Amino acid sequence: MRITPKAELEHRCARLQGKMAEAGIDAVIILQNADLFYFTGTIQSGCLYLPVEGQPLYLVRRDAGRARMESGLKEVIPFGSPKDVPRIVAEFGYPEPKNIAMELDVVPVGFFERYKKVFPQALFSDATPLIRQVRMIKSHYEIHAMKDAADQVDKVYRRALEVIREGITDIELAAELEYVARRNGHLGHIRMRVFNGEMIFGHTISGTDTAVPAYTDTPLGGVGPSPSFGQGASFKPIARNEPIIVDFAGSIDGYLVDQTRVFAIGGLSERLVKGYEDMVKVQELMMAIAPSRPTWGALYESCRQLAVEMGYEDSFMGAKGAQVSFIGHGVGVEIDEYPFIARGFDTMSLEPGMAFAFEPKVVFPGEGAIGIEDTFYLADDGTLKQLTYSDQRLAII
Repeated sequence: MRITPKAELEHRCARLQGKMAEAGIDAVIILQNADLFYFTGTIQSGCLYLPVEGQPLYLVRRDAGRARMESGLKEVIPFGSPKDVPRIVAEFGYPEPKNIAMELDVVPVGFFERYKKVFPQALFSDATPLIRQVRMIKSHYEIHAMKDAADQVDKVYRRALEVIREGITDIELAAELEYVARRNGHLGHIRMRVFNGEMIFGHTISGTDTAVPAYTDTPLGGVGPSPSFGQGASFKPIARNEPIIVDFAGSIDGYLVDQTRVFAIGGLSERLVKGYEDMVKVQELMMAIAPSRPTWGALYESCRQLAVEMGYEDSFMGAKGAQVSFIGHGVGVEIDEYPFIARGFDTMSLEPGMAFAFEPKVVFPGEGAIGIEDTFYLADDGTLKQLTYSDQRLAII
């Protein structure tokens, strides 16, 4: 188990404070679990009050004792409710903030209104863009954790080679793979920032189910075990000569990687085999372009154009009518971080320290889906490094 180093937390808070100063923000109040973990090293009920200058104050409702053990921050203060925050801030000598930012994309309106009530003179704005910009640049500490998550995913891949057989159901296969992941430190949960974002380990799906769309903003969905969780593995038995997709997110000490590999018993149709080979070529194009630090949108358009030229305009990243407008997504503490290799992101470029999953896939309704996914990061020297490393060849069993 990792405890985030004190220096790591201090550096993260200082980077956010720099962006706050540029934006004219006096204080940021952080409530969301993923952001709390990133800036405090733990997830305890409460809030982080970060002034534009000075020490962050981690105000904890429960459990302050655990917060002191798990967080490297100097100031961990018990508190009862938001109405205590102004008093505590004043006791530490900080001025009353005139401009406060909160995570307005994820904080419930009720919570937001409580903090507005206790700081009636303050103007409130959205802290999320600043937080995302800080979190999108990974430290060496974070990359090391993600490398461990990649090792975990490779163990999952190797177990899939051992247990895939005709007649096993998708959900039985998923359970076998999830067991391996849990034995190797998986948290059992994938954090997503998007509203109503739910995911456990990923999607283990086969045959025509691979082409079934879901409510998730993903190129593949799957039927799921029931309408109450209509994504991922179902009770469908795996058959010969159909694609078996294992889209799996590794998770170690709060950090994620994402990998997709394709298996089959016997073989696959020529169209699916060619589709897989072509998606590997799309990934190779991305790998060639990314070191030049293009905008996220330009990288998306270049890779999408290649897929269109290959004949996949109506099947790339989803079936026609259900296509998503991205090919890659940032990964770290959450599965949907910056950068987004997506349509319309034309003002932000790839930078050293950015980590992202890239997942070119094609979907043929009534037949199945095919594709590949790996996690990469742009190193300090500008080279693109691949974190996930399981054998990329179609695994024919």
